[in-house]
Amino acid sequence: MATKVYERVLELLEAEGIRHLFGIPDPSFFHMFVTAEQRGWQVIAPHHEEAGAFMAEAMWKMSGTPGVVVGNQGPGVANLVPAAINAAKENAPVIFIGGQRAQIAARRVRRGRIQYTPQYRYFEEAVKWVAVIEYPEQTDEILREAFRQALSGKPGPVYIEIPMNTMQAELDFPSVLPPAAYRMLHMPAPAAAVADALALIRAARNPIMLVGQGAFTARAHDSLAALADNLQCPVIHTYPISSFLAGAEERTFPCGFSPAGAAAVAGSDLVIAIGTEIGEPVQEGIRGHWAKGDAGRKWIHIERDPTGIGVNRHIDVPLVGDLRDVVPQLVAGLADAARGLSAEVSELVALHRAHREEYLTKAPGGLQPVHPGRLMVEATRALPADTVFVRDGGATSIYTWTYAQLQPQDSVWNQNFGHLGTGLPYAIGAQLVVGDARRVVLVSGDSAFLFHTSELETAVRKNLPVICIVACDYAWGVEVRGYRGMLGEGSAETEAHWGRQLRLDKVAEGYGAYGEYVEREEDIAPAVQRALASGRPAVIQVPIDGAANARDVPGHEEYSTWYNDFWY
Repeated sequence: MATKVYERVLELLEAEGIRHLFGIPDPSFFHMFVTAEQRGWQVIAPHHEEAGAFMAEAMWKMSGTPGVVVGNQGPGVANLVPAAINAAKENAPVIFIGGQRAQIAARRVRRGRIQYTPQYRYFEEAVKWVAVIEYPEQTDEILREAFRQALSGKPGPVYIEIPMNTMQAELDFPSVLPPAAYRMLHMPAPAAAVADALALIRAARNPIMLVGQGAFTARAHDSLAALADNLQCPVIHTYPISSFLAGAEERTFPCGFSPAGAAAVAGSDLVIAIGTEIGEPVQEGIRGHWAKGDAGRKWIHIERDPTGIGVNRHIDVPLVGDLRDVVPQLVAGLADAARGLSAEVSELVALHRAHREEYLTKAPGGLQPVHPGRLMVEATRALPADTVFVRDGGATSIYTWTYAQLQPQDSVWNQNFGHLGTGLPYAIGAQLVVGDARRVVLVSGDSAFLFHTSELETAVRKNLPVICIVACDYAWGVEVRGYRGMLGEGSAETEAHWGRQLRLDKVAEGYGAYGEYVEREEDIAPAVQRALASGRPAVIQVPIDGAANARDVPGHEEYSTWYNDFWY
């Protein structure tokens, strides 16, 4: 039976487990949207295509299934480009689908063509693969190649363009193939390499696990937790706060932002690196805290992309494969070699606990405006244990590294690119994944939050009860610190402040969300509880001490060492 191309695209996406579609309605996609809803999909129209792409990216981070976003010809596709660059840096296999005028428009020499540009070229430098479906006969092979490219080696985004004449074409397509019929689904490491890795692990006295964001976007929490439980070793985050493995919370330390993390790194004789590029945030595993003991330290690196092995530092045993397959190989091989908690690790746990308790005294209370560290303490102390924690902003994100009282199993943020404004769209995408089973809480600075406040309406329309806690200094806080660092105290901080208070709680109410404005620290936690109880999207606005937000950013000195060529 003849099938329209837009319907066939949905069938191919369904074969990959996809049931959500992000995009703004336009003639290019009217039929696809209506058909998707008829097939039981959730179709989500954001107010900006970039935000829709961030929502799709968050779905990948929370589910391990690629997200799909569409952009309408011309400006809609153009709005997707920044998000595609971000997805590439975040190693997120988002499927970008662009609408386009009928393909004849690409072949004309006439000028003045409305909304026509060779838009696929925008993506060629940004994504892993670009294709245009010029003929309906190409639909299956291009969609399958898109997933093959997006999910092979290091994950990343792809762009597919479908001109209007192709989208509406009909063809007798063959039966839909399952993904296993056209791409590799499992990639265990070679047995010999696993044996070498097991030998290093058994011989190590002080191993550590270096766990990056990729370990969690792979949704490999259970096998990672099993490995950590077997080794009873420190788990080092590549960034100061990330997702925590069940049972290993007390043994999880940030590398350079905790004396325990620095000591664990310096004293280690084996590193098992999982889901990380071993990049600048861990000083390529060579500089800073890693320099001590480097000559005698062994490295195991689990990496999907063989070209990523040995680039930043020497690796003794590379395990090339999908960590979802490789980590269980290690767990099975160590089943008869479980370790107990060593005295050294117990000391590190006590050291880190004391460090966190000491830092609580550095978040002064009783102040108005509230100190940003105190805001983090009060806002996160009573959140549900299974909260999905989303963060956004510059100084605000850095404050969460030290002061957040939550140890989330899922932490979603813009780790590699530092793109502001992702927080609310990420929160919406994450809430779509977890549904009613868990709550999603965003902590954001006001500068970052203002990028996409219109998506509060999206959350209200789709009944997504995300909680947004917004720290407001009415300035670009971390940039204020930059001005003062480069030009001195009292410098002219051009356009770093907007000099007036904005009532984001009223903005939220205007969209139909729950809003509260909180000025005293003792009122923050009760406000969070009321927002959770409301069952609605919510914004809790807390004015913070702008001077402290610029001056007291915790660990900024360590953060600045990540850059080999930082200029201030």
